[in-house]
Amino acid sequence: MLTRPTYIYGRRKGNQGTQISHWHKVEGKAKVLMNENNDEVIDVPYIHLETILAATDNFSNANKLGQGGFGPVYKGIFPGQTEIAVKRLSTHSGQGIDEFKNEVTLIAKLQHRNLVRLSGYCINTTEQILLYEYMPNKSLDTFIFHGERCQLLDWEKRYDIILGIARGIAYLHHDSRLRIIHRDLKASNVLLDEEMNPKISDFGLARIVEGKGTEANTKKVVGTYGYMSPEYALDGLFSIKSDVFSFGVVLLEIVSGRRNTGTCWAMHGNCGQKKLKYN
Repeated sequence: MLTRPTYIYGRRKGNQGTQISHWHKVEGKAKVLMNENNDEVIDVPYIHLETILAATDNFSNANKLGQGGFGPVYKGIFPGQTEIAVKRLSTHSGQGIDEFKNEVTLIAKLQHRNLVRLSGYCINTTEQILLYEYMPNKSLDTFIFHGERCQLLDWEKRYDIILGIARGIAYLHHDSRLRIIHRDLKASNVLLDEEMNPKISDFGLARIVEGKGTEANTKKVVGTYGYMSPEYALDGLFSIKSDVFSFGVVLLEIVSGRRNTGTCWAMHGNCGQKKLKYN
C-alpha cells in the first residue's frame, strides 16, 4: 500500500476522514475536489506529482500500460516496491474535471472485491491523475478479442469472470450504501487481477440515483455506443436497466470472442466458436 502523506486540505475535528469544505490552493497550484456546499467526507490520499514522476520514470513509454478515453495509463513503482496503475488525464480527453471529481468521490465510498480500488490522486494546473491498484492482466478486452490470448480463457474462467462482473453490478445497484449507475460498462472497463478476477473500473461517468429511485434523465448522453441501451442513446433515460443492457453486451462478447461492432473477428478468428469447446 502507498504510505499516506499529510493531507493538503483542512480536517474537521472528530472525523477520521477528510472534510473538504471549500476550494483550496495546494502549493499555489492544485485545487481539491469539492465545492463549498458539499459535506462529504472522503479518505483518499493526495500524492504529490514529484512522487508520481519518480515512480513512472517521468511517464516513460516503457511503463505505459494502455490508452483509454480518460487518457494513458502507466505502471508506477512506489516506495516498498508497491505497483500502482497511474491514470493520467489527457489534454485531448473528452472527460474533464467534473468526471475526475466524480470518479474520486464515488469510488472512495465503494468497497467490493469486484470493483477496482482507488489508491490516491493528484491534481494541479497541468495534471489530473488517478492512482489505482495495479491489475497485471490489464483489461478484459485484451484477452477476449485477441487471437491467441483468448485461448487462456476456458469456459470455466469465462463463467467466473461473468459472475464477478454481475456481482460488482449488483453491489452498485442494490448492496452499496449508494445506488450507482455506471453508464459506461464495457470490456475495456473491466480489469483483471493476477488471478483473472474481474474488477469494474472507470467511474467518471457514473451517477448516484437518489433515494429509492432506479432511473434518471440527462440531456447529455455520454458513454460508448454499442454498449448503450436504446432508451439512453435516443432519449437520455438511464437506469439500472441500462447497466444490465451493457452487461448483456459484455456477456455476449465474452462468450463469442467478437466485438459488438466492426469486423475484427475476421482478422483474429472466431475465438468463441471455432477454437473453444463446450464440455
